[in-house]
Amino acid sequence: QVQLVESGGRLVQPGGSLTLSCEFSGAGFDFHAIGWFRLAPGKQREAVSCITGKPRLMGRTYYSNDVKGRFTISKPSAANTVDLQMDNVRVEDTAVYYCEAGPLEMYGSNWLNQRNYDYWGQGTQVTVSS
Repeated sequence: QVQLVESGGRLVQPGGSLTLSCEFSGAGFDFHAIGWFRLAPGKQREAVSCITGKPRLMGRTYYSNDVKGRFTISKPSAANTVDLQMDNVRVEDTAVYYCEAGPLEMYGSNWLNQRNYDYWGQGTQVTVSS
């Protein structure tokens, strides 16, 4: 059974940093894209970042305009995790963050579409406040 578990969410001050992790597992399932999405109160779920490629997600990274230059997605080569390093966070980054896994490599703007991901975790809360 495919499982995705997010961790690392917490309360952080504006301008601070934190790292979210997504641990994934699932025998027989070969992911080629892991995306981070977020859901803020009163807003729709939005794509934040994605790492995609073969083999083992080693390929391209994508970022939304809101987080480009502040967030970094990465995958330690030997681990079943994908990290999202969040620097210089803003109050508007407050949201529940979800990681989602998809079977296909992403190209162009495909990574933005949640329909291209088949599995997701329970989410982790990030609160940016002074």
